[in-house]
Amino acid sequence: MQQPELRARVQAGLNKGEARNNLARAVFFNRLGEVRDKSFENQSYRVSGLNLVVAAIILWNTVHLEEAITKVKKQKKVPEEYLSYLSPPGWEHISLTGDYIWRLKT
Repeated sequence: MQQPELRARVQAGLNKGEARNNLARAVFFNRLGEVRDKSFENQSYRVSGLNLVVAAIILWNTVHLEEAITKVKKQKKVPEEYLSYLSPPGWEHISLTGDYIWRLKT
């Protein structure tokens, strides 16, 4: 509490984690946030699929965010400390409607 810099860093980390959780909820919204599979194995597949989709969205955003930062840096000076406030888990530009179906080859 007595170290404002540490408190600010911790809050920024918490905000990024909460943004990731919000993205996962948005992706999972079609199922109303419920895992309805009865077996543990199917629940595990469902959760793993959710994590894979969330990771793919974050990777996509990270790659394009890096491209945008590089482009802006060519045009003007950007203080490095500003970059610590950026976070890739936005999803407003990604269509989240539809089902994600993976067929396992056995």
